[in-house]
Amino acid sequence: MSALENFPRITPFLWFDSNAEEAVDFYIRVFKNSRRLDELRTGDGGPGPKDKPLTIAFELDGQKFTALNGGPAFKFTEAVSFVVRCDSQAEIDEYWEKLSAGGGEVQCGWVKDRFGLSWQIVPARLPDLVRNPKAMQAMLQMKKLDIAELERAAQA
Repeated sequence: MSALENFPRITPFLWFDSNAEEAVDFYIRVFKNSRRLDELRTGDGGPGPKDKPLTIAFELDGQKFTALNGGPAFKFTEAVSFVVRCDSQAEIDEYWEKLSAGGGEVQCGWVKDRFGLSWQIVPARLPDLVRNPKAMQAMLQMKKLDIAELERAAQA
């Protein structure tokens, strides 16, 4: 039985140039409760160099993904991102630091990692907080989200 048969019906499939293995190893270090599940290596018929990973199935804290070494034809854009729900400022700070390293900070809790993938690092309470227009305005001024500042703005 292939690993795909045990996957949810819909699973994110991420296209990397030739560094899928490096990316998977990085993400598994960033997120607790994560692991590699399976991989498909290239054979004599290709594509790419023989015996290199073509796809890698992996799981990040319960969410299953597949990474593909697909070549340079496509790049990630902000049109697709992954939300990381955080229960504390310490979690926001930790994920922000790890995921932005070698990448970049963006507005409103978004970061782009060193592979070009976009992540939203947000407090679990964000939807409730930004219902208040002052908290929404405060969030729009931030890069990394500050829970205490958002709460102050929501109470003002």
